[in-house]
Amino acid sequence: MSESKTTALEKALRLREKIKRKKPDFVRQESWRYDRLKENWRRPKGIDNKMRRKIKGWPPTVNVGYRGPKAARGLHPSGYEEVLVYTVEDVKKVDPKTQAIRIAHTVGKKRRLQIIQEAKKRKIIILNLGEAREEAKEAPAEMEKPEEVKEAGEGEKGKEKKEEVAEGEKKPKSRRKKTEKSDKEEASEQ
Repeated sequence: MSESKTTALEKALRLREKIKRKKPDFVRQESWRYDRLKENWRRPKGIDNKMRRKIKGWPPTVNVGYRGPKAARGLHPSGYEEVLVYTVEDVKKVDPKTQAIRIAHTVGKKRRLQIIQEAKKRKIIILNLGEAREEAKEAPAEMEKPEEVKEAGEGEKGKEKKEEVAEGEKKPKSRRKKTEKSDKEEASEQ
């Protein structure tokens, strides 16, 4: 029974895609004529309006006939229902069989990583993972460094790493001094 539902859903998604290819871009009447009018769709309402009367040669208007199949409405092209997620608790409420998550753009790196980890545990599809991966590549390097120092801090290796970090901090300061000196020398030359 579930197989028939999935095949029906796939068929509806294919049909929706086919309909969408044929669907025109609906534009506001005479938006091409006046710069002050945007192309955002507005229903033509005038008594003599050519678009409202569907006169030949005028752009098409929005009609029910362009609508997609009911089974596919509101679904992502992958066939999953899209759920916007802000916290890890939101991820726990998602059904991995029918729903996929999109991480909200206001979520920070730390919480985003937690959400990604929870989604992987529950085998939930993340729709905007490309954006999340870029942040995930940058974030672990930043987040893992303090943990490595803590773990290795017990032996001699930890001391060496701390010394390397301390030396790394000293270098930029010395560079700054050189630039300050060179700025002072340039000012005295002028």
